[in-house]
Amino acid sequence: MAIHLYKTSTPGTRNGVVDSQVKSNPRNNLIYGQHRCGKGRNARGIITARHRGGGHKRLYRKIDFRKNEKDIYGRIVTIEYDPNRNAYICLIHYGDGGKRYILHPRGAIIGDTIVSGTEVPIKMGNALPLSAV
Repeated sequence: MAIHLYKTSTPGTRNGVVDSQVKSNPRNNLIYGQHRCGKGRNARGIITARHRGGGHKRLYRKIDFRKNEKDIYGRIVTIEYDPNRNAYICLIHYGDGGKRYILHPRGAIIGDTIVSGTEVPIKMGNALPLSAV
């Protein structure tokens, strides 16, 4: 992945880094609004923990942790930042037309193919059951 440094114009932009492959707008059918009622309030809405609150509104991305699309190849289309888990996620387009988010495997780039199943090769991004390892 190409990483670009940008020129310092204010103290807030010092040591800033931008990743060129990361896309910011998520797919609409894989996100939903998360009701965040915390922010230091109790059940009655009274502030009990001071200095908490504010922040940017975050939408929750549905992540496929099970990878139960067996023996169907998927291609990494985008790499996005997930604000809810401080990690990158990948949008996968499967061969049967399905689209899902997974956690970004280290070293995977846009265009890589992944697959899950029992007879798949051991490769970064592929998912095997423990009995097959």
